[in-house]
Amino acid sequence: MNTWTHRHILDLSSFSLEDFSAVLELANRFKALPSSGARKLPALQGKLVATLFFEPSTRTKSSFELAARSLSADVQSFSANTSSLSKGETALDTAMTYVAMGADILVVRHKSSTVPLQIANYLDKIGKQTAVLNGGDGLHSHPSQGLLDLFTLAEYFNPSNPNLDSLRDKKIVIVGDILHSRVARSNLWALTACGANIVLCGPTSLLPENFSEFVNSPPPGQQEDPISNRGKVKIIRSLKEALNGADAIMTLRLQKERMQQNLLSSLETYNEEYGLSHQSIKWCKKSVPVLHPGPVNRGVEMSGDLIEDRSICLIEEQVRNGIPIRMALLYLMSAIEI
Repeated sequence: MNTWTHRHILDLSSFSLEDFSAVLELANRFKALPSSGARKLPALQGKLVATLFFEPSTRTKSSFELAARSLSADVQSFSANTSSLSKGETALDTAMTYVAMGADILVVRHKSSTVPLQIANYLDKIGKQTAVLNGGDGLHSHPSQGLLDLFTLAEYFNPSNPNLDSLRDKKIVIVGDILHSRVARSNLWALTACGANIVLCGPTSLLPENFSEFVNSPPPGQQEDPISNRGKVKIIRSLKEALNGADAIMTLRLQKERMQQNLLSSLETYNEEYGLSHQSIKWCKKSVPVLHPGPVNRGVEMSGDLIEDRSICLIEEQVRNGIPIRMALLYLMSAIEI
């Protein structure tokens, strides 16, 4: 673990195979702790983790705080509704307040795609050692969600030893609103790094053609891609055609506010064309796992019966895996030598 080099975790495009492996290996160890009787580790004792969520969150925020406490860290939780934001305080001002209070790691979620990066750059500029972990920023990235999805799939395909090879050459179908999904973007970087081939499926208004080129070059500001041989990404508009031969399916939350932007004719039409049910997943021709980052719009992205089918629907497992994955990230970030 002493080869970890990421002081801040803002995106998964810069992760190497060794980075992904380190996270999965640690997460697998941490997940085994409750069954061994050990509920809490002293790894982050004396450290302060601040969760700065400028957007609403249930799963991610709670998961990070549980993860931090499981490693014996102290936790400060920021609430936008009761903060000084209404008085004109900026996100950077808020972050620096928590840094002044002694925060070692800031977990930041914001509707703007640049805020976690701006905070990280400013901390580096002034020589502060506080690290920034992106808890989801705008349409850009949600690295911990991408990693927990990766771990959930690796564990499904290889329960005894979830690792990167578990996903090599697997066909993973991602269905829905790709355009507005930071989860989809993070999963594209993570899953293709492991050699999985991704099929994106959705209407043109929510899935532009240029997404087939998404992982073909590193994002602005990144010099090179650490992965030499990524899996392929293709777009198939027909759900039936996309699901043929799939090894796993991930469907995304349809943000109903998009209806106000005339990107969809109706929720009913979307469900008919892209909603998952027991009937539609039969097109895969075999039993496949179904993932969703939550929260789910029942009867839109997925049928209620499919959500409740725990033999193939892994939503609860994704929630469970969020804690060991986030424990792994906090552990690795706190262990790095500045």
